[in-house]
Amino acid sequence: MHATQIETVQAATTGSHIRHALFDFDGTLSLLRQGWQQVMTPLMVAALSACPRAEPAFELERVVAECIAASTGIQTIHQMIWLAEAVAMRGGQAQAPETYKAAYLARLDQHIAARLDAVRAGRSAGDATAVERYTVPGARETLRWLQQAGVPCHLASGTDVDNVREEAALLGLSGFFAGIHGAIADWRNYSKAQVIADILADGAIAPAALITFGDGYVEIENTRTAGGVAVGVATDEAHPGQLDLWKRKRLIAAGAHYIMADLHPAPALLKALGTG
Repeated sequence: MHATQIETVQAATTGSHIRHALFDFDGTLSLLRQGWQQVMTPLMVAALSACPRAEPAFELERVVAECIAASTGIQTIHQMIWLAEAVAMRGGQAQAPETYKAAYLARLDQHIAARLDAVRAGRSAGDATAVERYTVPGARETLRWLQQAGVPCHLASGTDVDNVREEAALLGLSGFFAGIHGAIADWRNYSKAQVIADILADGAIAPAALITFGDGYVEIENTRTAGGVAVGVATDEAHPGQLDLWKRKRLIAAGAHYIMADLHPAPALLKALGTG
């Protein structure tokens, strides 16, 4: 798929113009956390491998890969709850999910530290090169187009909200959003499904007037369940602008109406659907 193309999996019947837009953050707008799956996987496999009834390593890697695939976009704590339960099932001594999460975030912080430093240095020097390097192609243009069309944009992430706000600000994207949402300590009181419900209720709009752009299974499935328009952003994060075939498959399975390799074609789709 070329970066300007839109793949129609199942054309959305909106019945009304798009009036609100919801975006995932990591992988949809930001590339700062590219490779997080490769940070989480060995932590999970190591914890499971230490259990008395652990499967062979290759089987554990498959189990962990399936967990991560199905939960991409969800709060990190839920993935760690799964890990604690999986350890206990295999006869291991499970740590608290919060402990697993802290260990994962410590590794992830090391993984992305140089990227954050590069963006900060670039902003201080007035050089936007690093900012654009870690922004999904077409993201800024799409957000600006929606802003000019008078469509409120919302951001919802499974990443801790303080980190989302910081990284959105570093990339110069904060000002486009009416609300920025992310994981909170009281994790039971936050979900993307709830954000979607709140947007529909607070905006007093029909479900079909909401469009969601995301690269995770969770936000696409939640949007389809609510009756909104779901756009899968299947960006190859290591090679921005190219299509990630694995993401495409997962996003279609989650119910995406449309698939894009990045956000360059988004304004064209928004025009076709009727926006504002």
